Amino acid sequence: MVQKAPIEAGYDAVYEAMPGSPTLRRMWRELASGTDFPEEFYHISFVTLDQHRRMQAELRLSPGDTLVDLACGMGGPALLAAKNTGARLVGVDISSVAVRLANERARDLGMSDTARFVVGRFDETGLESGSADAVMSEDALQYVPNKAAALREVARILRPGGRLVFMAFELDPSACIGLQSLGDDPVEDYRPALEAAGLRVVSYEEVPGCPEPVRGTYQALLDAGETLTAEMGPIAAVALFSELTLLIQTGMYKRRVLMVATKDS
Repeated sequence: MVQKAPIEAGYDAVYEAMPGSPTLRRMWRELASGTDFPEEFYHISFVTLDQHRRMQAELRLSPGDTLVDLACGMGGPALLAAKNTGARLVGVDISSVAVRLANERARDLGMSDTARFVVGRFDETGLESGSADAVMSEDALQYVPNKAAALREVARILRPGGRLVFMAFELDPSACIGLQSLGDDPVEDYRPALEAAGLRVVSYEEVPGCPEPVRGTYQALLDAGETLTAEMGPIAAVALFSELTLLIQTGMYKRRVLMVATKDS
């Protein structure tokens, strides 16, 4: 058996533990995503329902279009967008556990015929060139080790005229020095990388979510460490708390931005 990389194994552990942690799900809804986000599409990004509606509108999806969600996690926001628009969905995530849970969720929602989830990477999706009418991602691009390669992959899988809609955090390079992967490729403005990948920036704007509610959410989760460890188990708890502690201590998040770009040719 091939041993998984620590980051991948950490995500697997957290996703495996999430269904058994009502405290994590409740706190995330109350502090981050909002209690109005439909429970059947719950997720662990900071995208609120209003922000999701904005992203969905910017995707400009029509029934039968193909939407690709990169770093899809358990698939909640993308499944909601696909349900609302009639688009077909392909979700890609590095975590095989997240992919399994997302496929189970699609089945439970009666969407297995139009939604599927596969294991892959931002820069190696395994999808065909020009196969996507739109690509979305929520609060994940900042973690990708090679962001330039990831955006080139987005340009490859988008059809001409296709749209990219991301929310992500800009990173403070001075706060990332010495950190694995982030120290090698922190991005404080994604526009040059988007343009270098052959994508035309349509809009690029700051949105609420940095430093609050990020810092407050992470600190509240750390403060609930004993309860979360009991529900999630020590391996998943260590993986989660290590990331939360790192982000609080370094203050690496600079701004949270909404990016809309298109592939013109």
